[in-house]
Amino acid sequence: MAPHASLYRQLNPIDRMGWVHVGLNFAIFVAGVLLAASGGGLLTYLAGQVLLAVGFAQSFVILHEAGHRTMFYSRRMNDFVGVLSGFCALIPYATWLPVHNRHHRFTGWQDLDATTESLTPRQLSGFEKGAINVAWRFWLPLFSIIYRVQNYWRVARIAPFLPDKVDQRRLKLMILSQLAGYGILIWYVGFGQLLFLVGPGLFLSLMGQDLLILSQHTGMPTNLSHGHHVDPFPPSHQEEFTRSVRLPQWLSWMLLHFDAHELHHLYPAVPGYRLRQIEYDPPNEVNMIRWVREVKALSGTQFLFGKADGVSQSS
Repeated sequence: MAPHASLYRQLNPIDRMGWVHVGLNFAIFVAGVLLAASGGGLLTYLAGQVLLAVGFAQSFVILHEAGHRTMFYSRRMNDFVGVLSGFCALIPYATWLPVHNRHHRFTGWQDLDATTESLTPRQLSGFEKGAINVAWRFWLPLFSIIYRVQNYWRVARIAPFLPDKVDQRRLKLMILSQLAGYGILIWYVGFGQLLFLVGPGLFLSLMGQDLLILSQHTGMPTNLSHGHHVDPFPPSHQEEFTRSVRLPQWLSWMLLHFDAHELHHLYPAVPGYRLRQIEYDPPNEVNMIRWVREVKALSGTQFLFGKADGVSQSS
């Protein structure tokens, strides 16, 4: 049984650790772009794209951390970094907050969790089946793209989580501001040049994020509310609906231990960069390479909408 959360109240955000990760992310982006633009040959260009792939993934996990207000001690600094990292992660910070809060509130209720609702068992069209299976087989990042568009860019989907009209207007303004930022960037750099500089790195990052995001809850036990009022599961009871995937230690550190997802759901107030200080071995943790090998043996529709029987829950 996991230790009670009260034992880890002292694991608060540490500003210098937050700045280490933010600074590293900035340095990786700068190095990646400089290598891509240097004209040093194919290997240099590819090295830049690999760095950028890591940088985009880091931006996503920093957005996640800032949204929990655990990157820094100051809420204002978390929000500032959240906006910047959300820009790089292609997710508006203003939409991330209500959607991700709902995810933690309703983990275990598939049709109420905004991030898993689309995976509720249903009859798929032939086009949906074909697109899902082709994308899954050929490692096309369809799922991390749909994850962004459906959950964080559709105002009509997010508005019900913000009943206050003022909050809804602020949300629309933030979305328009981020779109304007992308427009200015494309105008200044040029679409073709921007695609050359960061396009492959972004594509590689989305490929990796496909697996990382889908690993966390897909194929785990879940419940359906069927439209009835249900009580949310408290953090201490969310472990059974959550999976962790073990990454190499250096990569796990760079990604703020985002792979330790069971610990995160059990202790959402603990900064990601301090999660590994918790003395507990999550029962659903699996080796990432082994998990990928097993789920890639399934079709996309079987993995996403079936039970994914046979996928190991232990290493």
